[in-house]
Amino acid sequence: MIDVAKAREATPGVGNVAHFNNAGASLPSQGVLSAVVDHLLLEADIGGYEAAARAADRLAAVYSSAARLLNCSPDEIALVDSATRAWDLAFYAIPWRRGDRILTSKAEYASNFIAYLQVAERHGVRVDVVPNDGLGQISVDALRDMADERVRLISLTHVPTNGGLVNPAAEVGKVAAEVGALYLLDACQSVGQLPVDVARIGCDLLSTTGRKYLRAPRGTGLLYVRRSALDRLDPPFLDLHAARWVAPGHYEVQPGARRFESWEYGVAARLGLGGAIDEALAWGLDDIRDRVYALADHLRERLSDLPGCQVRDQGAERCGIVTFTLDGRPADELKARLTARSINVNVSRAPSTLLDMTDRGLGELVRASVHYYNTEEEVARLCAVLGEPIY
Repeated sequence: MIDVAKAREATPGVGNVAHFNNAGASLPSQGVLSAVVDHLLLEADIGGYEAAARAADRLAAVYSSAARLLNCSPDEIALVDSATRAWDLAFYAIPWRRGDRILTSKAEYASNFIAYLQVAERHGVRVDVVPNDGLGQISVDALRDMADERVRLISLTHVPTNGGLVNPAAEVGKVAAEVGALYLLDACQSVGQLPVDVARIGCDLLSTTGRKYLRAPRGTGLLYVRRSALDRLDPPFLDLHAARWVAPGHYEVQPGARRFESWEYGVAARLGLGGAIDEALAWGLDDIRDRVYALADHLRERLSDLPGCQVRDQGAERCGIVTFTLDGRPADELKARLTARSINVNVSRAPSTLLDMTDRGLGELVRASVHYYNTEEEVARLCAVLGEPIY
């Protein structure tokens, strides 16, 4: 069980806002904030290189913490500056050939789909979208029917940006294994709010961010690369960290996932990421999930009681992201009204998940994403503001 009072006591921002934009960027804890600020102050006092040297053991520990988080080995972790960077490093490392196929889902994020289209133009790759099942999630049966020996990659967004569904990632992993395809999981909305076990899921590659449900600073991210997949990938760039220059005409790449890193990074932010991962592990990912899911279901129930409000989440399993529309009320107007009352939400628009939103006839959604430090009282405040009459 999550001690919500203890979590709030350790989160300075809850005194200022009711924060329902955790799928955008969560409020950091005081411990994460102190890790970042203290290191920046140390850099100012003694110099950046010198401060990094003092933090060497803590920086090395971030890999072990990330490995515990995802149930993998530390050498299968690369630390980067965003989920987008992590995903792109993995995707563009695949040696594409004309005739290759990419299988993906209806709820893919725009950045991912744009990359699919780019490699399709460059290399003659075909992009095929797997239909949804009756619950709005990727149809595993349709995926299996569409998969063949030409499928180079199955790429899936675990939790879409525009709703609460959790795609059946482990079932997709079984299909990828059956056909020998690489499996890339975009887990930027799932890591930190529910257990994500790469061994159980069976993905070869996973990207995620620090700023969302992990409660880490912006400018942090993780890439997981299964050790057995390394020989099937060619990093899109190398530097003197990712590889070693051993002779005038020869270099050697790092033996593990760190071949996807670069030498320069924000040391303070990385220390904050490590602290945030350790805090999530200390709370327990099962307990975090249970608290987040229960509070999100409570929010959906309260929203459904509002006249003209439609909850738009799909899926057999629904997580902490809650999306809705209110008849006759533009999403931006609702967001502005809530912001004026110190209640944070976000707006999801069709171009971010074009296929899914177009299929459902939706142009925009209000997105309210809960975390374990949110309360039922904050849910009541949000719904009360939405229920106020328009003047």
